[in-house]
Amino acid sequence: MREIQASMITDTIERLCIEANQVLPDDIKKSIQACRSCEDGQIACGILDNIIENYEIAENEQVPICQDTGMACVFLEIGQDVHITGGDLSEAVDEGVRRGYTNGYLRKSVVKDPVRRGNTGDNTPAMLYTEIVPGENIKITVGPKGFGSENMSAIRMFKPSAGIEGIKDFILETVETAGPNPCPPMVVGVGIGGTFDKAALLAKKALMRPVDSENEDPYYADLEKEMLEKINQLGIGPQGFGGKTTALGLNIETMPTHIAGMPCAINISCHVTRHKTEVI
Repeated sequence: MREIQASMITDTIERLCIEANQVLPDDIKKSIQACRSCEDGQIACGILDNIIENYEIAENEQVPICQDTGMACVFLEIGQDVHITGGDLSEAVDEGVRRGYTNGYLRKSVVKDPVRRGNTGDNTPAMLYTEIVPGENIKITVGPKGFGSENMSAIRMFKPSAGIEGIKDFILETVETAGPNPCPPMVVGVGIGGTFDKAALLAKKALMRPVDSENEDPYYADLEKEMLEKINQLGIGPQGFGGKTTALGLNIETMPTHIAGMPCAINISCHVTRHKTEVI
């Protein structure tokens, strides 16, 4: 049994909150650059040039890539041979977010109550997702999620009779409805299966996957490619001004479900799809 101090989790999350907001992942950068080389419209090219300049300035000057520094989504894969000591896990996570958003001068965007509002003042609580896995390490992923894109997400409880065509139509419908609102080029996370809540979590986890990766199942890998191509044929383009680049990537995650259902969730993310991972 390996002991890990709660303070180590706090320190790691503090650092990841800041780094994730300042440095875009390499896979996203490469995808943006690749899309820039494929665009031929003057407006689309100009917007992608601005996006590239923006993330370069953010990284070089250590400032946030976007003014919406997001709600802190924290994914913990906890080894079953780990014993966390010196404090409560949830409190350790929230303290890391609190310090990260304060010391990193990141915008605090969380309200105390969904209806009555009232800012919490420190961007807590984090949206915490835990999973028990084999081993004696903790894998921490912080994905700050902005709500311009989050608000364009959707879930639908399909009957199995809808088939794969129903899912394809739902993906295109959701992206087309989103239009310019999520600051395209966007990243699309798709979760299929499980229950109402699990499908949404799968879609969120799909956004944590590199956009240059593919589903391990060839069937869904082909579906990812097909739907990305169809999305980019919609012509929404960078920031909604038209072009070939509506999405940088589309990732699909699946799990078993009930014989009577086929839940599908789509989590939309902007071109600033931030996530940073560290193993302790």
